[in-house]
Amino acid sequence: MLNFIDLSHALVSFTSIFTLINPLGILPIYLTLTESIERDERTIINRKGILTAGIVLIIFSLIGHYIFSFYGITIHAFKIAGGILFFRIGISMIESKISRTKATPQEEKEAHTKDVFAYTPLGIPMIAGPGAITSAVILSGGTTTIQDKVTFILALFVALLFTYWIFQTAGRISKLLGIIGIRIMQRIMGLLLMVIAVQFIIDGTTPILKGIF
Repeated sequence: MLNFIDLSHALVSFTSIFTLINPLGILPIYLTLTESIERDERTIINRKGILTAGIVLIIFSLIGHYIFSFYGITIHAFKIAGGILFFRIGISMIESKISRTKATPQEEKEAHTKDVFAYTPLGIPMIAGPGAITSAVILSGGTTTIQDKVTFILALFVALLFTYWIFQTAGRISKLLGIIGIRIMQRIMGLLLMVIAVQFIIDGTTPILKGIF
């Protein structure tokens, strides 16, 4: 099984998606929105939210090729645009800010009164936000073999599984790490995301520059 999986591609896929989902960074918002919900109900909400996000990310990863073909977009252009987006999100994470691509104040307010919280804003856009969707399109669009596609799907599944576990143990993690601990972890993931963003931009611009010169 390990011979079939490209470990380097799996690691990049997992770190990219997990960092962009940023479950630790959105933990304070999640705790606030679910503070009046019983544990059993919260478990159901978490499962629905993860399932919704997973379906959305897989759909975009599968149709990414058709998006490129329809609009005449190259994977290099998408990597550059995605890298810029990731870099911006990474800066927000380092500054311990929650990007507005995650959830608007109106969505947070409505989440208290609507039973669709699992689907929005939790599933979309808190888990499957623009950054995670863009990452799914780029990483899947860059695959050329069945092996790479399977590797990406497995990495996505593991990232969502870790996210589900964090939400399930949100209270304990919050008490263990505290606000300062969560912010430190968020800044570390933000720095990692900025490094990934720079590499995406380099990968996107190198073929273009070679074609020019």
